[in-house]
Order: sequence, then C-alpha cells, then structure tokens
Amino acid sequence: MKFFITASTGIPNLPELVVTLEIDELLMEYCDSNKRLEVKLDIAKLFFIKYPERLEWYRQRCFQFLPNFFKARTNTLMRLFKQSEGVHVVQTVDGCECDDETGEVKGFAQFGYDGEDFMELDPNTFTWIAHRPEAVIAKQTWEADKDLIRQYKTAFTQIYPEWLKEYVDYGGSSLLRTELPSVSLLQKTPSSPVSCHATGFCPRRAALFWRKDGEELHEEVDHGEILPNHDGTFQMSVDLNLSSVTPEDWTRYDCVFQLSGVKEDIITKLGKDRIRTNEVKPSDMTVPVTAAVVVLAINLISAAGFIVYKKKKAIRPPSSPDNSTELSERVNPET
Repeated sequence: MKFFITASTGIPNLPELVVTLEIDELLMEYCDSNKRLEVKLDIAKLFFIKYPERLEWYRQRCFQFLPNFFKARTNTLMRLFKQSEGVHVVQTVDGCECDDETGEVKGFAQFGYDGEDFMELDPNTFTWIAHRPEAVIAKQTWEADKDLIRQYKTAFTQIYPEWLKEYVDYGGSSLLRTELPSVSLLQKTPSSPVSCHATGFCPRRAALFWRKDGEELHEEVDHGEILPNHDGTFQMSVDLNLSSVTPEDWTRYDCVFQLSGVKEDIITKLGKDRIRTNEVKPSDMTVPVTAAVVVLAINLISAAGFIVYKKKKAIRPPSSPDNSTELSERVNPET
C-alpha cells in the first residue's frame, strides 16, 4: 500500500497538492487541493461504500490538513536551499508492504525535493537518513518533532498493516488474480523499430524482453515502463531496432513475456506476417496508445513520485452495484 503526495509551487494549472493511494500498483483513489476526489476502480468504489468513514478520512486529510502541512514544509525547504521563488516540488511516498509467505509487514517513508532523494525514515530505529548535505540540517529538526515520529510509529505498526489487510481481504479475488496478456508485434513504418506490446496482464510483476538465438538482448532494445490499464490490468512494451538486421536473420529473434507465479512463458517469434502496422490497421495502435494516454493524464503525479523512488527498490473486478452512482455523486459533487 502506497500513498503518493506531491506538493508544488510555481506550476500554473496544477493543483498545489495531489494525493493518490495505490494497492499493488493499482490506483484506487485520487484527491487534490482543488477539492477534487475520485475513486478509480470498481473494487475501490465497493470498498468505500462499505467503509464510508475511510473515504471521509481521505477527504479531510486531502482538503484540510495536508495542504497546510506541505505548504509549510515546502517553504521550509526553500529557505534551507536559499530559494525565494521559482518552481519547486516536494514528493513523498509512504505506506507498507506485507510478505505473503512470512507475514512480515514493513513500513516505509521517503521524501524527495526537486526530483532528488532528500530524506528517508528508518522503520527500525525511526530515525531519519539524510541523502543530501542540506538534509543533515533538516534531520535534526525532524527528529526533534516527537509527534511526527509517534504518528509514523502508529501508522507502521497498527494503522497501515490493518488497512492493507482490509483491502486484501475485501478485494483479494481482484488484487491477487492472475491474468495473462495478449502480445502483439507493432511497427509504425517499415523502417521503425518493432515493438513487442503486452497488455491485459496482472499482477504487475512481469518481464518482457527480446531474445536472439535464445539469449536475452541488452543492446538495440528500448524498454518501456509498465503502465496501468483502466480495468486494473497492466501493459508494457519493448522495442527492437532492426536497422542492421537482414530479413533472413529475423527468424533468430523472438519476444518473451514472463509473469510472476506463472511457469509458462509467452513466446512470440518475429516475422513479417506477425507484425501489425499503421498502414494495415490504424486502429491496432489506437487502442493501447489511447488507453495509456488517458491513464497517464490521470496518474501523472503518482507516476512521477514512483519514478523518483524506483531507483531505490526493481477474475475481473466486480461491476458496480446500483448505489455506485450515489458514491460517484458524493465524491464528485460538482458533477
């Protein structure tokens, strides 16, 4: 379970605060300082109908407490870096992860400033680890804030583990499901790289790569990010540059998809007859690209926070019942 918070200053047309909640990389909830709150997936909508007090907690945190807290923290960091104006971004990610086999629950909290790691909380000692010289000064102040440390201790040992268990118990069939993707070979023009595109897989823990003669390629390939689809599944792609490969050698290449918990790989051999292009079927590229654009527009800030911290760590959902409309009206009163 991860809470992503992004506070910014000096960026036009962007809320000063954006908060998202993710469970196993699935975007469950979004809210911002413009008093916009959205529940994303059917499983989340059903969960908040059952636990309306949890939704109200998000609302109060996002609309009342967090904007003031992060505005003060941003101002403090700007003074620390001797900055009086300009565009600045504070990013945080905190939450917990649970090991299914051992039952161990581990909390985490990390802060970034202007795209670089700034501070990290040691979950064992509840002391702050400074990642920049300026953070050493802030470390003393943060560790002197006993209320803040007490809040993290309570969250890591009681609140977060309990909430994560509730989410998994309630939506286990969706969160723990396994779905294999459809895999396609795509090419914009005859001279473009060939993209191996897998979409519709779950869980997120997956790998996609090109091989030549059975050996994984590390050159002439470009790996894309794993992106969420609107239905709670994921998509990813990896491009292969064939500019220096003769047509006779194409048969030596194949694309391999591997999914965590599934023994069998999905192998797609490279061949002219397998490639879908814009010239043949324009709609072939439209569906996955449009889905990615829509999701990225919604989850831009959350993805940005994930990228900052990524370097530190590598059955369908039930349809909404009739009263999901009522929930939508409560979380989006303007509409």
